[in-house]
Parts: sequence; structure tokens; C-alpha cells
Amino acid sequence: MKNSFITIRGLTYSALFAAILVVLSFITIPVGFSPVPVTLQNFAVMLAGGLLGARYGLISIGSVVVLCALGFPLLHGTGGPGLVFGPTGGFIWSFPIAAFLIGFIAAKLPVRGIAAYVLHALVSFLFGSLLLYIPGVPWLAYVADLSIGETLVVGMYPYLPGDLLKAAAAGLIIPAIRAVFPLDRLLRGKDKVVQVDSASTDASPGKR
Repeated sequence: MKNSFITIRGLTYSALFAAILVVLSFITIPVGFSPVPVTLQNFAVMLAGGLLGARYGLISIGSVVVLCALGFPLLHGTGGPGLVFGPTGGFIWSFPIAAFLIGFIAAKLPVRGIAAYVLHALVSFLFGSLLLYIPGVPWLAYVADLSIGETLVVGMYPYLPGDLLKAAAAGLIIPAIRAVFPLDRLLRGKDKVVQVDSASTDASPGKR
């Protein structure tokens, strides 16, 4: 079994992107026709997954969701069961999964050339936007007592153009940064790492 590594640097960047998600969640534009506001939350999810990779993207975004579920007012100043089981709960539950999948696939994509920008934008849109609607729309329909067709009209279709713009921006940012700071350099650097394998849970110095 391969060793898995958790670094102090990686956890620090995870905390940073968790804070970015919290900050961007305050950029909220209410729309009169839907209980789902326009936000930059999924843009933060795209960046966390694309720049931190699957493991730390999951840790970063998942920590915010868990803390919100415990009552901490982190997402646009609210938290607790009223948020995570409210109309937008289905989207919120999907954030950590989206970050993980974006990170997993982005790590295998090129980081230079036009193809890199297109592929990273596509992955960001597929998993940082469309994936969120799979649980988000049915849950919104259930909470708001709407049909799926009505929910698509008020909770998905109007938001797709904005999601495309966010994915396009992520497609420009992620490969540009990853080209300069590959995951190993960004998340490990010269830090010590904690090795966890099947034989031992003791901490030991990792590669520099």
C-alpha cells in the first residue's frame, strides 16, 4: 500500500482556500424569482480542487461544510441545519465532492497551451457547476414544493451562463498557477510530512 502524505503546508493552503470560500460566499446577489442567489461559492470550489488537488480540495471545502452543519455561520453569514437542509442544501452537500473530482482530474491534465485552458475550464464546468445541480435541483424541488421542470427554470437554467464564465476564469487561473507551482512544490515544499501507512501511524520526516 502506498504511503499517504499530509503536510503542514498542505493543511495551511486548505485553510486558506476554506477562507476564500467563506469570503466569496458573502458576494451574494438575491434574485426575485428563486430562493437560490447568484454567488461565487462554486468558483471557490473550482479553484480549491484545481489548485490543491483531490485530497486537499476535499479537506478545504469539506471543512467549511462540516463546520456550517455544526452551526458556524460561515457561508454568507449563516450556518446550522437551516442552511444545510434549506433550499440550497443540495448544492452545499456537493461542494466537497466537486472539489475532490476537479482535483483528481485536473492533476492529470496538461498545464500549458490552449488545450490546457480548455480542458481545465471544461472540468471546472462539469464538476463545479453541472454536478452540483444533480442533488441541488431535486432537493430544491422538495423543499420549495416545486416540480422538477419548475425547479430547472428557477434553479438551474438562469445560472448556467454565469457558471460558464466562472469555469472559463478557473480554466485560465488553474493551469497558469499549476505550471509555476506543481502540486508537490505547492503543497510539500520543504515541509516535513506525516507518513501514514498500513503498518504504522507514527509521524516521520518526508522527502524534501
